[in-house]
Amino acid sequence: MGCLTTDTPLAGVSLLLLGCGKMGGALLNGWLGRGLEPSAVHVVDPLADLPAGVTRLTAEQAVALPPPDVCLVAIKPQVVPEVLPAYAPLAQAGTVFLSVAAGKTIDGLSGLLGGDAAVVRAMPNTPAAVGRGASVLCANARVPAPTRALCETLMAAVGTVEWVDDESLIDAVTALSGGGPAYVFLLVECLAEAGRANGLPADLAMRLARSTVAGSGALLDGSAEDAATLRKNVTSHKGTTAAALAVLMAEDALQPMVTRAIAAAAERSRELAS
Repeated sequence: MGCLTTDTPLAGVSLLLLGCGKMGGALLNGWLGRGLEPSAVHVVDPLADLPAGVTRLTAEQAVALPPPDVCLVAIKPQVVPEVLPAYAPLAQAGTVFLSVAAGKTIDGLSGLLGGDAAVVRAMPNTPAAVGRGASVLCANARVPAPTRALCETLMAAVGTVEWVDDESLIDAVTALSGGGPAYVFLLVECLAEAGRANGLPADLAMRLARSTVAGSGALLDGSAEDAATLRKNVTSHKGTTAAALAVLMAEDALQPMVTRAIAAAAERSRELAS
């Protein structure tokens, strides 16, 4: 098993990726950017466009190699039951399985791997593609502390990392941060359409909406103040922003609508995991 070093965090780590699509590819690019050697990475994905130095394997070839430190499960959730059992020998040899397959529980993944696998379930989101993702992890009892630290380092290469001990919370995480980028993009669409409806050219309205949301996110990220304080800083007493917020913050407006939306997404996550 490889080990972390203080100067190059991912030096010496060996990885196997099952799937290298959008999320798997984003993670791989983040790891390579953190000093992971391409030669330490093997990928099972017949269609992925792989970075130079990364080796493509079949499932049979992957299992025949020395077991990697981490096997990333980044395949589509619906194919996990048919694909994962072939990698049970790696689980028995001590490889930890780091899964980003939505809706697939730790117990379910461990069962497919022979019943005693070390599994870390992760819920990242798509801003990982630009190194600004938010990931929440949950591990079973078979994952020792050093391996938890390794998985955290891997996910931190593409953004922030949080842990939960209660796996059932992953459904709410999926609903909030997992789907959150889509809600923000919808906000951009709504702002642009509202600008157009108020007379702005459609292309100008979209440019302003995009810049406003991106800039506001950067301001929030770089500020020590919380979101409520930043909102108040923009809002003059009886001004134009206050007039808009009176609509958005009405008793039956944005907050209850968002709460219902997150509840619906969390419930759907639970249905998919059952």
